[in-house]
Amino acid sequence: MNRIIFETNFWTVALSEDQTYFGRCEVFLKRVCPALSELSGEEMLNFLNIVRKYESVFKEKYDATMFNWTCLMNNAYKNSSPDPQVHWHCRPRYRKSVWFEGIEFQDPNFAHHYEQRTNKELDDKTKEKLLNQLRSYLNT
Repeated sequence: MNRIIFETNFWTVALSEDQTYFGRCEVFLKRVCPALSELSGEEMLNFLNIVRKYESVFKEKYDATMFNWTCLMNNAYKNSSPDPQVHWHCRPRYRKSVWFEGIEFQDPNFAHHYEQRTNKELDDKTKEKLLNQLRSYLNT
């Protein structure tokens, strides 16, 4: 299934398989770049525009309270030949439960780090509905 929500000239925004944090996405740089310090100013500004767009939609449409943006490349270094690639993870965080297609999404660690590591995957039909809704909100 195509998880892409939208793209810019520099970045691809895709819905994460793990929806423990409703609306969690990953933002991938389209070119090979192993470190944040190697991003161009134009790429950083474009990323900032993605952040503004994503956060405003999630605040308005789903009542997100805050957002955690992380750039973790630890897994790349688990390999004997590391191949890091700049990408971001966004976890919208919610003070209250969010309901989508009859499914309740709770944030049990609100205002804290991710202490309870769970993995909430959506069935294909629900995932497709969420993707279509996000595409309509974010492709404007």
